[in-house]
This record gives sequence, C-alpha cells and structure tokens, in this order.
Amino acid sequence: MIKGLPMGRRILHWRVRGIALCLLILLCVSIPAHAQFQPKIERSRDMNEIADRMNANTLILVTGNPGFIFSELGNDLAAVLNDGDELRILPVISQGAFQNVRDVRFLKGVDLGFTTTNFLGNYRRTGEIGDLSNTIVYIARISNDHIHVLTRSNIISLEQLSSQKVNFNSKGSGSQLSAEDIFRALKISVEEVNLGPADAFEKLKNGEIAATILTSAAPASVISRLKADDGYHLLPVPFTGPLMDDYVPAQLTNAEYPNLIPSGETVETIAASSVLIAYNWPRNTDRYRRIDKFVKAFFAKIAEFQKPPRSPIWQNTNLSATVPGWKRFPGAEEVVADLREKVSAIRQQAGPGQRRLQVETTGQMTEAERRRLFEEFLKWSASR
Repeated sequence: MIKGLPMGRRILHWRVRGIALCLLILLCVSIPAHAQFQPKIERSRDMNEIADRMNANTLILVTGNPGFIFSELGNDLAAVLNDGDELRILPVISQGAFQNVRDVRFLKGVDLGFTTTNFLGNYRRTGEIGDLSNTIVYIARISNDHIHVLTRSNIISLEQLSSQKVNFNSKGSGSQLSAEDIFRALKISVEEVNLGPADAFEKLKNGEIAATILTSAAPASVISRLKADDGYHLLPVPFTGPLMDDYVPAQLTNAEYPNLIPSGETVETIAASSVLIAYNWPRNTDRYRRIDKFVKAFFAKIAEFQKPPRSPIWQNTNLSATVPGWKRFPGAEEVVADLREKVSAIRQQAGPGQRRLQVETTGQMTEAERRRLFEEFLKWSASR
C-alpha cells in the first residue's frame, strides 16, 4: 500500500503501473527470439569457420628424435610453408624412421612422415603391417644416407669380417637394419655387437671389434675427424643381390673424407634413400586434398629450402628422382609432369640448340638427367 494517498488515487496508481507492465511484456514478446541471440550466434558461427579452416589446412608430420636430421627437416618444412590458417605443418617428435611407417599407416591424425627405403623394404618383406604397395606412397626422395663400413687398415674386404665382432650400432637403428641387410645379402656370418659411435671407434682402434657400421649422409661428422694414420679404413660395399631392391649405388670421396680416402680415390658403397611418405588416400577425400595442397606449396618453394639457414641436406633433394618399387603420391606425380612440360616449353623458346626434349617427355631419365631437369626447375621456380 502507498501511505498518505486517498483510496481513489491509490487505485489509479496501481492501474497505471499495471498498464505499463503489460506494455513492457508485449514489447518483449514482439521482438523475435533470434534477434535477441543474434550476436551470440554470429560469434559462434565465426568461431566454427575458423576451426573448420584450421583443421582443413593443418597437416601432422612425424619426424624423429630431437637433434636428429628428420626433426630438423620437419622444422624447416614448418618454417618455410606455414601460412597462418591457410596451410600449417605440425612437426611431431617420434621414434624415427621405423615407427614413422607404422604411424603414417595406422594413426588417424598423421598425414606425413619421414622414413628410409630400407625400412620400407623391411616392412614389405616381413608383411608385419600388411601389404604397403597400395597404402603408402612417397612424395619425394629427400637425400641418400650412405653406408659406412669402418674397419682397421689390415682388413680390405667384407669377407674378412666373417666370424668376427662387428658393431651394428644401437638396436632398432637404421645402421643396425642396414648391417643386417648387408651381411645377409652377402651371406657373411659375423658376431653382432651394439655400441654407440664413440665407444665403437675406441674398441675398433684397440682391436676389440673388427668393424663398425654407420648409416648417414656423407660426410658424417663423427667419421670426418678419424684418420687413416690412426689405423682406420673404409671398406667398399657391393651393390648386389637383394641390396638392389632397397638401396642405390653410391660413393665416398676424398672431398668428404680427406683424412681417410687418398686424393683421387673413391670407396664404392650403397645408400638408403630418405623419403617423405604419406598414406594413399582416395582422390576425392579431404585428406587427399590436404596433402595435395602441401605438395604444391612444397614443390613450388623447394629453392627456399636449399638456402641458409635451412639444413644442407635439402641441397641433395631432387624432386624428379624416383623411389624404385614404390608409388608416388598422384598429386606429386602431376606436379612433376607439369614441370617437364614447363621446362620443355622453356627449352623450345631458347632455340633449336637446347631442345633436348625426348628423354624428358617420355619420362625415361637417368639420375643425371633428372638432376639437370631439377636444376632447371629451380631456375623456373625462382623466376616465378
């Protein structure tokens, strides 16, 4: 009750307040519900669009242990190719080449990974994760990891290592797998030991082991400082038999190891290729589109990877090089084919003296011809 007012005035006051309350209720009811929540809906829609764009253009790449080359290459890919929400590479630390094949094959969130041809070949031979011929494809061959067989100077052939202690490096490493491949292919039985490089070099020098195996791009810094004067010697490894399936022929030179190899001489060996792989998604899927977008960006900017401060390993990358026995990602194959056409057109414009088109257009190229084609691609890419 409102004290101090006559009864009539009190009734009038309550009627006015009631009418005002009714008008307010009618006004609220007349405003559409969606209008009341429009700002919130718009913000939600914007956030969903950002999330969709980020997820559609982000790729997860399994690399290797911190400080090792695959981890370094993964960081380079992210540094050069990341473009906000339009393209993003997320390098992930992993257990290395052996596990990366399994991760690309089975883990739902993994798009890309680094591995080596001998690990791929090992999985193919054992069949432990099924037939990989239609599930794993390669995008590019990145570099060659040379097989170094280091021994004492009184040993001049692998056959002399029969029944002796040979260091295969750490268990599960690429060096161990390569050593197993080599001695199995050559049917040489040795006593395997598993030591790190520093311990192996010391025991080799003291005669406690007969040889040690190391897989690395040449020159390997841990070997470069060794000297022939201290009794160390690099053995040749023949490119023969089953080794031809997963390795390529290679050489170690005096320029790489001046303290171990005399001037003008070379040591014949083999190399396992480091490759970038992906799962073989059907062409009409979002995962295929995502990898295809990465491939186009990677190939177009390859020249940037071959400049400081990126890893010098990229200087060995030849995008047109093939990996025998394995399928290339279709989008990458299309880019290489497009490259051949562009280089052919450039050569045609340059005049008859430079029209060496037959090899490139048929696709039957030697490694040297692929290298020349790749060098021309770098010039073409830089001109863009």
